[in-house]
Amino acid sequence: MASTSYRALRLVSLLGSGRVWPLRELAARLEASERTVRRDIETLRRLDYPIITVHGPDGGYRLGSGHTLPPLVFDHDQAMAVAVALQTAPATMLGLGDDAARALATLHQVMPPSLRAAMESLRLTRLRNYWEFPGPPIDPAALTTVGAAVHRRHELAIETLRPDGTRPDPGDPDFHPPRRVEPHHLVVWAARWYLVAYDPADDQWRVHRVDRLHPRPTTHPFTARELPTDNLAHFVMSTHDRADTLAAWDCTGSARLALPAHIVARWAPGGSVVEHLDDEHCRLTLGAWSWAGIAGILATFDTELTELRPPELVRACRRLADRWATLARG
Repeated sequence: MASTSYRALRLVSLLGSGRVWPLRELAARLEASERTVRRDIETLRRLDYPIITVHGPDGGYRLGSGHTLPPLVFDHDQAMAVAVALQTAPATMLGLGDDAARALATLHQVMPPSLRAAMESLRLTRLRNYWEFPGPPIDPAALTTVGAAVHRRHELAIETLRPDGTRPDPGDPDFHPPRRVEPHHLVVWAARWYLVAYDPADDQWRVHRVDRLHPRPTTHPFTARELPTDNLAHFVMSTHDRADTLAAWDCTGSARLALPAHIVARWAPGGSVVEHLDDEHCRLTLGAWSWAGIAGILATFDTELTELRPPELVRACRRLADRWATLARG
């Protein structure tokens, strides 16, 4: 009986992931025969679990919606995943650290003793290394507004904020009139939240930093458009005018690169800024804890570098060139 109950809970947990599970894959995961899994599925159906059979070559079973289900059905691996995720989540939302700690404490209280012990064994301290670029915290209300607009397919009225999060006044160089966009997707990259949206006013797809937006919901629906690419990650990373701002570093420098902005934007480190100059050139501004660090990053692009600024960066490049020349001779 205990084995059957555990297998049934494990089955509910798998089906609750939202995907369609082929019978043979469920049997392998549960280490049971296909006949046993079918019997367990029928048992759960008699208990009013809405398990749907999906026919066809890609068919199987999935859990339907619209019924009241137990609030938490975690197996060991899921409990461990939640414990790790809550303790390592980047602090990109205001107050997220405290909320994550409270969520972990709540889960501890409702978990069975065996799972609680497993989660408590994963108490950890998360340390930042020098190459992590913490994104600016986002107001949860703003993120909720954007996410709801994406989900409901409603136009979003947006205003662009200053890098410090304040709203510019009319006449300010940073001021842009409010405009309506069609929000399609949210992307998180390098601890920053980006909105992929279509701007009907100028017939362009754009990438917006969510922390640089003051969004207001509307009730005006729009029809989903074909996205500009099948690879949204590539689209976001290769868009150079995504309103990124320079991260704070001890040393900050820039150079003109003989590469298009969309190429450099994809491979430049988070917290840097890429400026489009022409179809074949761009300017990259970035920071590091030393001038040699900036020079080393610039060297990874393996292209002609000109207009290096400031003089400290030029001197660092010369020192590295001398070292490499000595290595080459030796």
